[in-house]
Amino acid sequence: MMQYKTLLAATAMALMTIPAWAVENVTWWDFLSGGDGVRMKALITRFNEEHPDIKVTGTTLEWGIPFYTKVRTSVAVGQGPDVMTYHLSRMPLGLEEGVLDEITDEDLKNAGVTKESFFPASVKAASSDDGKLHAVPFDIHSIVLYYNKSYLKDTKFLDADGKLTGINNLQDFEEALALAKEKGAEAPVSYATGDDGGTFRVFYTLLRQQGGELITGKEVLAGDNLQKAAKAIEVMTRWAGNGWQPEQAEYEASVALFTAGKSAFSLNGVWEVPTMIDMEKKGTLGYEWGAVQVPNLMGTQTSWADSHAFAIPANNKMSPEKRKAVMTVIGWMEKNSLAWAEAGHIPAYKEVAEGEAFKKMEPNATYSALANNASYDPRSPIAGVASPAYDAAINVISPAIHGYAEPMQAAEQIKQDLQDRLK
Repeated sequence: MMQYKTLLAATAMALMTIPAWAVENVTWWDFLSGGDGVRMKALITRFNEEHPDIKVTGTTLEWGIPFYTKVRTSVAVGQGPDVMTYHLSRMPLGLEEGVLDEITDEDLKNAGVTKESFFPASVKAASSDDGKLHAVPFDIHSIVLYYNKSYLKDTKFLDADGKLTGINNLQDFEEALALAKEKGAEAPVSYATGDDGGTFRVFYTLLRQQGGELITGKEVLAGDNLQKAAKAIEVMTRWAGNGWQPEQAEYEASVALFTAGKSAFSLNGVWEVPTMIDMEKKGTLGYEWGAVQVPNLMGTQTSWADSHAFAIPANNKMSPEKRKAVMTVIGWMEKNSLAWAEAGHIPAYKEVAEGEAFKKMEPNATYSALANNASYDPRSPIAGVASPAYDAAINVISPAIHGYAEPMQAAEQIKQDLQDRLK
């Protein structure tokens, strides 16, 4: 009996000397609130449940300038997260500030992906000029054209299946706006005319559809781009003058106009798709709706777009084991991005975007072709989310479309303001 107890004690001691299962703790920062935040937290929970050897601890910080300021400060002192979300439109500034580590081929291998796994436009936006990758694209989100079918019923703009049709140029679209006005629409096309983001996205779409460039190298609105910018502002001003768009509408008000049935169309981001679906399910919408990529109004099929991506901060002092865990997290997120697409986004990971499940997801599948011709913000440190380019939208373009400046005068002011920031 004594020998048995001794054996048990020896066995217990031996077990105690076996090291516990090593867990890599991954610190995660994002700026995702609302429906995006809920979905991302659910994905993190799922990952942790499926990976007992890796624990992701997420923190959500304030969107925009506060987030990127925090990143810059934390990198400077070597106390950044292990992985973070990042807007690809901020990539040029992030590279200039030196806050982004390179994502190597070995990193991608550990994530189980390659550069070819993603849409080319998003890979280009995630890379430096020398082709080095500094983030892994997660989605493509763009403005799209939402439409209220009740204003288009019995017109040439709605086909037999209830799909938007017949808008092939600016003249067609403005004909539809005039018709909606006649049918009682308070603001035939709603967008955030008193908000930097909403105004910039529409302006930039109209500029890029003309083949225009806002910033080329170190020059703003070079050559005939100045005339193209003025033309874009002229179009937006005409919509205002004809009473087709709301006056000085901030973001929430612009959304409310459309969801309340007071607008026939809305130029807004894909991120409002869950709002429409939720209202439809609850029976509080009051009309049938759809969403398509912004039609080719000005000669080229394209629209403003950006991407959420995953990045690793520079100066991270990360062990090889930790880095492999981080890339495992990123790879898992990409392969499970169908759940993220429920927020209206288009997966940047082609295997999901081209899969049968996503092809059945509406209206995402209808407008998903925009991923092939998306126009990202200019590759410049003064462009992108919460940038001087967005400041120009609220300080120059928004007043102009409300009649406080002529279109060419506004375009020249944008050129001057932004050119000064590039010196």
